[in-house]
Amino acid sequence: MAVPLDEAVRQLIHDGDTVALEGFTHLIPVAAGHEIIRQGLRDLTLVRMTPDIVYDQLIGAGCARRLVFSWGGNPGVGSLHRFRDAVTHGWPAPLEIEEHSHAGMANRYVAGASGLPFAVLRGYSGTDLVEHNDHIRAVTCPFTGQELAAVPALNPDVAVIHAQRADTRGNVQLWGITGIQKEAALASTRVLVTVEEVVDALDPVPGQVILPSRVVDAVSVAPGGAAPSYAHGYYERDNAAYRAWDAIGRDRDAFTAWLADLTCGTAPQTPSAPTDPGADPRPVGRGA
Repeated sequence: MAVPLDEAVRQLIHDGDTVALEGFTHLIPVAAGHEIIRQGLRDLTLVRMTPDIVYDQLIGAGCARRLVFSWGGNPGVGSLHRFRDAVTHGWPAPLEIEEHSHAGMANRYVAGASGLPFAVLRGYSGTDLVEHNDHIRAVTCPFTGQELAAVPALNPDVAVIHAQRADTRGNVQLWGITGIQKEAALASTRVLVTVEEVVDALDPVPGQVILPSRVVDAVSVAPGGAAPSYAHGYYERDNAAYRAWDAIGRDRDAFTAWLADLTCGTAPQTPSAPTDPGADPRPVGRGA
């Protein structure tokens, strides 16, 4: 079951795929995102409830054709400048966006994991998202006559998540603050999990989520694979790295130098470029 990360990405992710790299606050699959960049994958539809700097990097590297999301930003810092540049200027390539509410995205994953064609919710009432997103439709409840919102199920080609541990049989264990990882995995055709370590047996942990090996296609050992986010019980969040990304992401030359370092197999460098006071610091999305 354990497969080197480069081989797992090569086997499971292809040009044109719909790929969900999920994680909330911690356990963000950054190492897997960087491997996608290194392999030069293109025309991806990237899905995530809260795209942060690894999605900024994927977009800036030209991997993405489309983004499906409910909020995007550099958490605690501000905007995603590669994301913004792609949307407003088409650099390095035009980026289509499909924006939902958090509730809408979560329910889309749940519908996909449940084998249902769509989800029903009240979450779009009072917003203008309906005017900008053809994937939000009105339906009438057959029991009460109440008008509700319907959104199509999300069934990515590939879900990529990071977790603390897997056992030698491929069962995966994650804990701490979890987001929609379980539902994303169950909704997807293929599942790649990066982990801090593989152990002989999974000791129970309070609040754990277990993904059975039958839903996991590959496990790749990637210690530190969530950095600069954190992995509960393993390492802390690197707040300085998020602040430093603002200088890299807002400047095309600085980003191009970072990308060259990454794709040459060396550790990305963090230039100390000054912040442009005229740049828009706001995160993208109405959830900000």
